[in-house]
Amino acid sequence: MLKDLLLNETENSIEYAIKNKLLGQMTEYEKGTLTVEKPKNLDFGDFAINVSSLARNAKIAPPQIANTICEYMSKCGYETTVVGGFINFKIGKEFLENAVEEIFKKGKNYGKPENVKTEKINLEYVSANPTGPFHIGHGRWAAMGSALANVLNFYGHNVHQEFYINDAGSQIQKLGNSLLVRIKQEKGDDIDFPEDETERKNYYPGEYLIPVAKKFLSEHEYTEDIKVLSDYAKKEMERLQRELLENFRVHFDLFYSELDLHKSGKVEASYKKLQESGKLYEKEGAIWFKSSEYGDDEDRVIKKADGSNTYLTADIAYHKDKMDRGFDRLINIWGADHHGYVARVKASMEALGYDSTKLEVLLGQLVNLVINGEQTRMGKRKNMITLNDLIEEVGVDATRFWMCMRDINNTLDFDIELAKKSTDENPVFYVQYAHARACSILRNAVNDRVDVQTGETIKAPLTKEELDDLANNFDKSILENEVENAKKLILKLEEFKSTIINSAQNRTVYTVCRYVQELAADFHSFYNATRVITDDKQTTLARLSLVYAVKSVIASGLNLLGVTAPEKM
Repeated sequence: MLKDLLLNETENSIEYAIKNKLLGQMTEYEKGTLTVEKPKNLDFGDFAINVSSLARNAKIAPPQIANTICEYMSKCGYETTVVGGFINFKIGKEFLENAVEEIFKKGKNYGKPENVKTEKINLEYVSANPTGPFHIGHGRWAAMGSALANVLNFYGHNVHQEFYINDAGSQIQKLGNSLLVRIKQEKGDDIDFPEDETERKNYYPGEYLIPVAKKFLSEHEYTEDIKVLSDYAKKEMERLQRELLENFRVHFDLFYSELDLHKSGKVEASYKKLQESGKLYEKEGAIWFKSSEYGDDEDRVIKKADGSNTYLTADIAYHKDKMDRGFDRLINIWGADHHGYVARVKASMEALGYDSTKLEVLLGQLVNLVINGEQTRMGKRKNMITLNDLIEEVGVDATRFWMCMRDINNTLDFDIELAKKSTDENPVFYVQYAHARACSILRNAVNDRVDVQTGETIKAPLTKEELDDLANNFDKSILENEVENAKKLILKLEEFKSTIINSAQNRTVYTVCRYVQELAADFHSFYNATRVITDDKQTTLARLSLVYAVKSVIASGLNLLGVTAPEKM
């Protein structure tokens, strides 16, 4: 927010100066051209904006431009100086004191923006086939999707989280066929999955169906009815998937069945609507959708020559249904292999009369699992490492944090050994330890301790009542002599507000991960350089207020990521 304020002040002053013909030959300014940065030499100030680029149009020297702009700034809590074409900003005590006070006043709502335009959003993610356990790619979408929902809700949006169950295709019959093989094996039959690769594609040979076969035989009479076996295996896979999602702190508002979508008649209804509006045509016995008229690179088949629907047919109906449920925006998280699918879905929305810009698709790159320094290939059905395996190995906290740590557009290298380490090298441990350290300092402030040399009890510097009073009735005046020394830490705390806005608007949860890591680093540096609990009560209270603020903001950041904030480690 501070950076935004400084940039806004600068841009408003530029426009004022242009209007009054004070910037040479410059007649207009395009907002967003300038950026706020940190000076290489911090003696110049806390932030800087380089306005030298305006000289091209103004036809006057950069220092003159900078000085003219500075004359018309309101100076809200900062001082400005000019060095060359740079406007340098030095943040004053009042601003810093107010920044800390705001954390105490707003508590868990600190960082939540006010007066923003909010939307009712349908966020669909994971949406795996109910034919097997989640792989680690699903884990990335689950962690990122739920964290994004948290961020968007905190921002002010109304987010509905949805899982689309792909349970209406030939894969469900394959699942039944596969369960039958495992059941026969359990009964002692000499049978196995085909060795031929083409035939093997009609089965799921993973060992995960062995316990399902055991459970089926314990509950039912033996049968070779594929419909019965398919339904049973599907329900069991869905149950296991939902249990894992709950354990992974991923909570959906709706599990939407593709099969139910077909039974409802909505697939056929959307098909007829396209047909009646002249958006379909027949070629080579198949029915084609004129998607190229709406930005797709070619037309697409939505009904095959044998009369069966393609995957796109149901997806068209599903997205129509989502829009008909009254959402202002649809956000889907899909794997990168769905890149070519985006245009055809958007085309169908346009053809059905909806605004396709209401649909956002985030395409996620793959996860490489790193074990003992070597990448392990993912995706082999028989011996793959599942999301459940990963969680059991490193825990929910580490898995969620690591899955959110990189931009969705970049491949993620998940280092299992590092994720298990209780050292500063492990990002999630580093952040959680900062929170635990803050909690420890606050506990030590009100607990008596024993002198290890004399054995004498040393009374706590504060009572619990005094610490509670600090939290509940914070008075910013106690910071008067501390804010300059703690400026870097306070400015990082203030940055949480802009992090939330940028993360929500750009759909980038990795920026929250990066922020809490940076805040943890600044806090560890502050702790190592500053004695928090001193012989002077006022100094101690002032520094404890900063510790309390750090604890509060780190907890908020971790909560958005779905990661716990431990008080002891």
